Amino acid sequence: MSIKVKRSHAQPIAQLLSKSGDVGQLMRQSRLIDQAQRHLRAHLPEEMREHIFVGGFRDGRLTLISSQASWLTWLRYEQQRLLTLLHQLPGFESVSAFTLKVRPVRPVESPKRYTRTLSDDAGKTLAECAKDTDNPALKKALERLASHAPHHSKTEN
Repeated sequence: MSIKVKRSHAQPIAQLLSKSGDVGQLMRQSRLIDQAQRHLRAHLPEEMREHIFVGGFRDGRLTLISSQASWLTWLRYEQQRLLTLLHQLPGFESVSAFTLKVRPVRPVESPKRYTRTLSDDAGKTLAECAKDTDNPALKKALERLASHAPHHSKTEN
């Protein structure tokens, strides 16, 4: 079995975005969706703004997503007014209707951070090891580890 080296070079991002390929098209569509999201939210009642999301644009229909059906019912009644507002934006003149979807929108949760604890005895042992070590990098690392013990202080050295 032989391994052939692939002789391709990385392309600058400007070149990738200027091509009519998938990446450029995806970036253009994401900018348009973001623009529609900001424009619509600016014209929605205050209590609705955080509950309505633009999900996509396909076949002349803009998809609007909400976690509650009651918000979408209001959007159905206001559809003509919102379409008129959307037609003001360049690139959205061809939007003819909305596709309304109810989807649970979950807020982004950061993972819980687990902190480890170091017992006093372990801290003392590490500090003693640091005293007996001649290597300065290892000594510094052991002292740093020992400092994580709750009652360890630098005066013990």
